[in-house]
Amino acid sequence: MTPQEHNKYVGLAQLGYAGFHLLMMIVSMGVMGVMFERIYSRSQEMGGPPPPPFVGLIFGFVGIINLAMTIPSVLAGYALLKRRSWAKIAGIVGGVAASMSFPIGTAVAVYTFWFLFSDLGKQLYGDKNQELPPLPPKEWQPHSSDSAQPGTPSSTAPPDRADFA
Repeated sequence: MTPQEHNKYVGLAQLGYAGFHLLMMIVSMGVMGVMFERIYSRSQEMGGPPPPPFVGLIFGFVGIINLAMTIPSVLAGYALLKRRSWAKIAGIVGGVAASMSFPIGTAVAVYTFWFLFSDLGKQLYGDKNQELPPLPPKEWQPHSSDSAQPGTPSSTAPPDRADFA
């Protein structure tokens, strides 16, 4: 397979995982909502107390967390399919988020990491991040007179243990 084909399949896998995750979130939240509604309606028919207000907060919190775990995969899928300059970073973040959802998310994450860190991914997205930054200008480097002052450790020699006692 060519790097372009792998890139396409990784992008589709990220989007597929995100869609599946959202669908399962909607179904599970719906089932739990119906379940709690029936429990509390039956309880109120028997004269029981109404549901505590924090139940709605818990549902909202769980929904927000699930949505937050899906957004990186959507962004990664979009970036990979459109070959954006930030696609490699988005793919890594999306893979990390997807890896927490076993087994489908883990499989998507393994394929994503294999492609992005392999030679095929480097052919497509380059290996620009592996270069060292340029050296600082000469005026930023310490002068020999700066480190020769008494009481200051030399920049080339390790400090003496007696200095720390």
